Amino acid sequence: MKKTLFKNTKVGVSKFLVDVLIEGGLISAIGPALSVSNEVEVIDSVGKVMLPLFVDGHAHIDKTLWGMPWHENDVPAELSEIIKNERNFRANNEFDSFQQSSEILKTYLMKGTGHVRTHIDVDTEIGVKHVEGVLETKRKYKDYMGIETVCFPQSGLLVRKGTIDVMSQAMAIGCDFVGGIDPSSFDRNPVKHLDTIFNLADKSGAGIDLHLHEPGDLGAFSVELLIERTKALSMQGKVTLSHGFCLGEIAPSYQAKLAKALGELDISVATTAPANRNVPPFGLLREHGVTISAGNDGIRDTWSPYGNGDMLQRAMFLGLKYRWRKDTELESALYSITEGGANMMQLNAYGIEVGSEASFVVIEAQNFADAMMLQPLSRDVYISGKRVASNGKLEVDL
Repeated sequence: MKKTLFKNTKVGVSKFLVDVLIEGGLISAIGPALSVSNEVEVIDSVGKVMLPLFVDGHAHIDKTLWGMPWHENDVPAELSEIIKNERNFRANNEFDSFQQSSEILKTYLMKGTGHVRTHIDVDTEIGVKHVEGVLETKRKYKDYMGIETVCFPQSGLLVRKGTIDVMSQAMAIGCDFVGGIDPSSFDRNPVKHLDTIFNLADKSGAGIDLHLHEPGDLGAFSVELLIERTKALSMQGKVTLSHGFCLGEIAPSYQAKLAKALGELDISVATTAPANRNVPPFGLLREHGVTISAGNDGIRDTWSPYGNGDMLQRAMFLGLKYRWRKDTELESALYSITEGGANMMQLNAYGIEVGSEASFVVIEAQNFADAMMLQPLSRDVYISGKRVASNGKLEVDL
């Protein structure tokens, strides 16, 4: 059984140097100046920081243009027009969701991400084609990347007749979660929209992940309906609210009411911390025990040219958006791309602690905050004790 000792590394947010012993793909010991036999491979990690594999809690890997020739964006402003623009692109260009999701997966892995929850477009034009492509990626790379899939009615659920049938098909072939989008402003029938996706989730034994871009009190009304159905169907721990901009736009007393209910029902919140929208009240939600995960959202697609797959960059964006400056505040950003995402995805044996899988990234940086700000290319990625990427290059054949 192979044994490896990482000497003199800073683990997570700690300021102190420790040794980390790996045996048989698991972390067997953590402590200062561990004593080992001559048979152990020793890696001197002085001046480096060890972090758990990153988690992207909100992505759209089925439609990334990553690795393709540069797409000149002429993106409309309105959501409906953006979606129409995307459908036009698909209609006039060859596009393979397996190939594209595989491309961004390799970049994720090189940069230290080991788990992703991705929303996959389904509609009456493409059917479940994108779902099939991402599920193929999930199967092919299961030893290197944990992928959760959400069937996502990007073009609307009720406004496009036949979409629910396509979503049912997507769940039947292997999606993990039922998605929804803006029940009030998009479909203009929040009760029926939410009843429909909860019924499908109930039949499938699956969870819910709802895109909610709706502002202020309108969005908060949709959150209340989400809370009501989660409680009525005893779906605690199986529901995620994605974006939830409205939570950052309502009165403080209303925020507190919803935060309390979200915490009591174990409804997670996934945020991408966009520059142009308000964000959920992080501290208040955490005070009520709400799990918060960060995500890249789209990465270089017809919606936007932004994103590079690096969750350290996304953590920095969270810090900028929330105006976190203290190191202690930046711990929340790290939480969002590690523990928060892992808790949302209910991952087992995650983290850098004795008994957990030896899956982590070792970064050349003074500490976690330095790594977040610099996002250095110099990083080694390990899965179950095996190095799979180093300095921006994969060391496994994918």
